[in-house]
Amino acid sequence: MLMTYRQRPTLHDVAERAGVSYQTVSRVINQHRYVADDTRARVLTAIAELGFRPNRAAQSLAGNRSRTLGMITFGINQYGPAQMMIHIEQAARAAKYDLIFANVNDTSMLSMRAAIETLLHWQIDGLLCVTPVAGVTYDDLRLLCGAMPIVQIGSHPGAASPSAVIDQAHGTRLMAEHLLALGHRRFAEICGPADWIDAQVRHEKLLAVLAEAGAVLAASHEGDWTAESGYRLTQQMLADGTAFTALAVANDQMALGALMALRERGIGVPEQVSVVGFDDIPEAVYFAPPLTTVRQDFAQLGRDGSEYLLEWIHTPDTPIMQRATQPELMVRGSTGVVIK
Repeated sequence: MLMTYRQRPTLHDVAERAGVSYQTVSRVINQHRYVADDTRARVLTAIAELGFRPNRAAQSLAGNRSRTLGMITFGINQYGPAQMMIHIEQAARAAKYDLIFANVNDTSMLSMRAAIETLLHWQIDGLLCVTPVAGVTYDDLRLLCGAMPIVQIGSHPGAASPSAVIDQAHGTRLMAEHLLALGHRRFAEICGPADWIDAQVRHEKLLAVLAEAGAVLAASHEGDWTAESGYRLTQQMLADGTAFTALAVANDQMALGALMALRERGIGVPEQVSVVGFDDIPEAVYFAPPLTTVRQDFAQLGRDGSEYLLEWIHTPDTPIMQRATQPELMVRGSTGVVIK
């Protein structure tokens, strides 16, 4: 028996049903802002009625770019990734590009494949991956995306792939050398989760700098980025009788919890213990005392990643490299000289 198959509806079918041009359909699909609400509603209704499923081929209009970027994000409930996402969107908008994103709960091959397949239903000119934890490699991403330009943000330092990072090792050295210059020789650390790339780099660099100086890391505990974990782990170190005069904390939220634990025990900051955080969140200057911390320029990181991707889209022979932004130490009231 001869079987017939219903032809898949096209972009032009949707345009005819909605009574608009196919360019307008493309703008609705790519979430451009400058489409009237009633027009957008007609197009979306036509898409639903026809069962139209956009794909990259259907969206490639006369070979023109979509002026749309895709982004995969992880950990956007944390300050750093959230700031990266905000500033990437701002940089894309400044370049007159739209941005669509997919959030993942882990960076396994299965999760990343599903996120990429979602984004590839739409015509995107390139992909940004804000995935600051261990998981798929750049080669894995290339297998999933083919020849599409891809830039990783927050990847391993020194990676031989298109990427943009903040120099975590440099920031850690600034923090550690500041404390050493104040006379501290006995340190404790609350580091970030071991699977976060930045947390790994900060921990390893702190160990290296302290070893160079002949200083001691009396204790190191792994937090989860929350103020509660900073509070709990500082309480634990004090209960264990760990002796230290400097506490290096991997982010400002955990440092906030650490400050409360020290205050509850009647330990003066910085008179008895100096505390340093990382990130320089807007509230850090209002901590009690104001927090010495390492400022990460997430706005510059977003610009670096977006500009690099756009450069690659428009100039395919753009050199493959890693672009690094330098952090800055913000010295405030939570650090001071060791009182003998």
